[in-house]
Amino acid sequence: MSGAVIITGASGSLAIPAIDYLLTKYPDYTLVLTVRNPSDTDPNTERLRAVITKHPKAKASVRTLDLSDLDAVHKFADAIIAEVSEGKLPQICAFIANAFYWNLKTQADLASAGLERSLAVNHVAHFALALRLLGSFKPDGRIVFLGTEVHIPGKGGPLEKIAPSLPDNLDDLNNLDGPKDTDKTGKGFWRYATSKLAIIMAGYALNERLQKDPALSQITSVTIDPGNLTDSRALRTNTPAALGLMSRFFVQPLSPLLRLVNSHNRTTAVAAEGLIELAVGNTHPGERGYYNLLDEVKSSEESYDKSKQEKLWPKSLGWAGITAGNTALKTAF
Repeated sequence: MSGAVIITGASGSLAIPAIDYLLTKYPDYTLVLTVRNPSDTDPNTERLRAVITKHPKAKASVRTLDLSDLDAVHKFADAIIAEVSEGKLPQICAFIANAFYWNLKTQADLASAGLERSLAVNHVAHFALALRLLGSFKPDGRIVFLGTEVHIPGKGGPLEKIAPSLPDNLDDLNNLDGPKDTDKTGKGFWRYATSKLAIIMAGYALNERLQKDPALSQITSVTIDPGNLTDSRALRTNTPAALGLMSRFFVQPLSPLLRLVNSHNRTTAVAAEGLIELAVGNTHPGERGYYNLLDEVKSSEESYDKSKQEKLWPKSLGWAGITAGNTALKTAF
């Protein structure tokens, strides 16, 4: 097996065991791993490098990429396209859009291009990379977006104060909190869940367009819900102190019991295996859809709304800076 696997957020809780599994089981792949902070003083990047070091024959490079900076996203895409064209990298066999952002603690802020940061990272940057890189894919390559069950109304538990849904005016997704928005956790969770809904819907719309493009019709887009990761750092990142304490002193110590109570609760190691098997095409090759690990399941009712998908698509093209001249997808416009 050969080909490049690109993974964003490569120093994240899910990515590190996924990379270890990939290098162990599929050592012939070339890995391009993006991180926001490449410094050796960053403990998460240090853990990533330690995993790579475990595999002396690993073909892996760690690249700097701030997904909230759209200019940086396009420069990264340009660099990868050039490296594939020049033979410095093999063609891409999988793009794993793993990185995520949420802010449940403070006032929301804008990333580059006037985009709210959760929307910018979780949806727009990954959408941009997928469309920019399509021309550098192997004929049967795969795009893997990361979903979550909390995009479904009622699945967010006590954090869900507002049901996730796309507003009629999509530009409202970039509106920051007003003076009456005092529940930063509830509003931040809505932004996160809705940004995940957006990338799920975009994945469906992308598949339709890929199938209509003769040159790209064998490339598949899937979305995977890795589950509630009981050993993830997520509840300790950009969250109120109470959530961090709950993660440290309740979720992690009781992880085995929580998995017995609800199979959607699982460790990052278990989720990592499913993610990689789906990404490299050994499971469900040639198929498209939404998966709970390796089981195809239904996403939210709204996510299948064709009129909303078709409204979101051109808006996403604009947000992402995608033009007919910078994507190989002829059916994009």
